[in-house]
Amino acid sequence: MRIRVAAGAVSGAVVLSALALPVAAQAAERPATAKLRSFASTVVQPRDSLGNTKFSHAVINGGKDIVLGTSGTKSVTVTYTATDQNGVALTEAFLWQGTDSSTTDGITGGLGTDDDPNCTETATQGTYTCKAVFNIHPATDMKNNGVAGTWKLFLGAWDLYANASYNDDVATASIKKLSTLTANATPEPVKKGKTITVTGKIARADWSTGKYSGYASQPAKLQFRKKGSSTYTTLKTVKANSTGVLKTTTKATVDGYFRYVFAGTATTAASTAPGDFVDVR
Repeated sequence: MRIRVAAGAVSGAVVLSALALPVAAQAAERPATAKLRSFASTVVQPRDSLGNTKFSHAVINGGKDIVLGTSGTKSVTVTYTATDQNGVALTEAFLWQGTDSSTTDGITGGLGTDDDPNCTETATQGTYTCKAVFNIHPATDMKNNGVAGTWKLFLGAWDLYANASYNDDVATASIKKLSTLTANATPEPVKKGKTITVTGKIARADWSTGKYSGYASQPAKLQFRKKGSSTYTTLKTVKANSTGVLKTTTKATVDGYFRYVFAGTATTAASTAPGDFVDVR
C-alpha cells in the first residue's frame, strides 16, 4: 500500500506503531467476519461511525450490481476517499451484511480483501484516494442463499498518530445470484399462420448446492424480432412453473427470432435468452 506522508509530520516509529496497532490489520488468514468484528467491537456501539477520518465518494463495482455464479472468482473494485488532517497510515475495507458490525449475531455475511487497500495522498494534504479489491469466490464465500441482497461497505482507518476511525455504512451494493435463460421455438421451419410453441427455462445460482436450479413462478417476457430488424417487440408475459420452465404459443407470421427476457429480482440478476430463429414458409 502506498502512503505519502507529509514531511515532518511524525517519526517513523509512530508510523510503524500505527500500522501494527489494529488486530484487524494482522493475521490475513483470519476470516473476514472475524476481522470485521474485531475492528468494530473495539469502539463504543451503537454507532455507525467514529473518529476523525472521514470517508466519501465510495463507489462499489463501478456502481453496478455484484453478480455471482457458483464457481470461479469475481474481482470487485471499491474506490473511496479518506480525509484526515493527521494523515492516514492504513485503511481497511469490508463488505458486510447484517444489523450490527460489532457482534457475531449482528453479521450475516462478511467479505474482506486479500491485501490492504492502496491509498495515495492527493495534492490536497490529508486527502487520500484509495482502492480496495475484493476477490470473491462463490463456492466458498457464499454458502448461504439468504445472503443475496443488500450489502454495506465498512471502512476503517488509522491516522499517523495511531488513532482509529471507522464507518460501517459508507455505501451499499446489491450482491445477486447469476441467472440463466433459454428459448426454443418449434416447429422450425413452420408454415405461415401456424402455431409456434416457445419453451424455455429460468434458472439461477444456488450457492448452497453449487449448482443452478429452476426459478419458480417468475415472469418472463416473450419477445420477437423480425429478420433484418434490430428491434425486439414484446408479445406477452409468461410465468414459469414450479421448476422454472416457460411455455407458451403464438402465431408464425414472418421469419424472425423469438426470445425470453427476465427482468430479475432484488436477489437475482436479470437475463436474456439468445434469440431462436424461425423460418416461416
